Amino acid sequence: MSELTFELNEEQQLLREEVRRFAVERIRPGTAERDKNHEFPKDIIAEMAEMGLLGMMVPEAYDGAEMDVLTYAIAVEELATVCPSVAVTMSVTNSVCCWPIQEFGSDEVKEAVLPELAAGGAIGGFGLTEPGSGSDAGSMKTVARLEGDEWVIDGEKAWITNGAYGKYFVVLARTSPGKGTQGISAIVVPSDAPGFRVGGSEEKMGLKASNTTALYFDSCRVPASYLLGEEGKGFRIAMATLDHSRVGIAAQSVGIHQRALELAVSYAKERVQFGVPIAKHQAIQFKIASMATELAAARTLTYYAASRGHSPEAGRLASQAKLYASEAANRACWEALQIHGGNGFCEDYEIARLYRDVRITTIYEGTSEMQRMVIARHLTR
Repeated sequence: MSELTFELNEEQQLLREEVRRFAVERIRPGTAERDKNHEFPKDIIAEMAEMGLLGMMVPEAYDGAEMDVLTYAIAVEELATVCPSVAVTMSVTNSVCCWPIQEFGSDEVKEAVLPELAAGGAIGGFGLTEPGSGSDAGSMKTVARLEGDEWVIDGEKAWITNGAYGKYFVVLARTSPGKGTQGISAIVVPSDAPGFRVGGSEEKMGLKASNTTALYFDSCRVPASYLLGEEGKGFRIAMATLDHSRVGIAAQSVGIHQRALELAVSYAKERVQFGVPIAKHQAIQFKIASMATELAAARTLTYYAASRGHSPEAGRLASQAKLYASEAANRACWEALQIHGGNGFCEDYEIARLYRDVRITTIYEGTSEMQRMVIARHLTR
């Protein structure tokens, strides 16, 4: 079940083994209970920080592991195979918080923020979505104005992963009204900034051990140097960040898919109907064969997208990987639950949790519909 479909170097193989062992030994024993109790895994996140998993792509100069995107994707996949909630907590910190800061931040903000995110146990988040703007990010209402040497931010963000536990957030705000997407800027906001407030945790269908909240900004003040890139370039930074982060969601989907296949095969071998294990029935065999084939395709596409780095095709490949892997994982969980029959509808079986957890993968970091638009635009421009 752990067949590799991409050439990995020795370092990547060793990291896969290390993360897999950690996930199985430390994360899996409490996964069901944390899901049931909506419990955020603070102790596990602290251990992951010590392993270097919270700053995987951060340069060593800022206490990061300075690994490539493929190595990061492998780690996300292994975590998601055991607990998608832990995987997305780690993925968001790495891809939509650390990455834009290290790529677009001033020396001052990088020195102030990255070491704590990479090795100090702090986690982060990304404030783009608002109650009235999801896929249409250009219609955001949050505003920021420069007063002396500070940005003053007013507005609200919705569906923020790590909201109640994050130390730093990359927040998009409109700094030049009337300029559309050209008037949006990206600003790093610490959780202890004056005027910053976290809303209550959302009651979600899945990923219940991952924290999701609203963020509120009431004349929230942060240093002017916490601007990422140039004023008015925030929308481009956000889109580049999402291009990067979609590989992480694709990897999360691959991990969920892997586990769904494992559970389906195991149950099919044990469940006896009409005198034989259901794995002997062609109807079940066809489901398993399709799941395995789509898993191999999803993993290969995800790894390839991750390996392309900053190439001109990287954004398109990330969208293709996210689109295909997330939809394939949803199909796999559907079929795996179907193979479990009535038992799969019971929370005593792990597939029920995976079925809930996987649903968001076709929605966050850009819906499947938006991915198709992004892919088509890349091909027709």
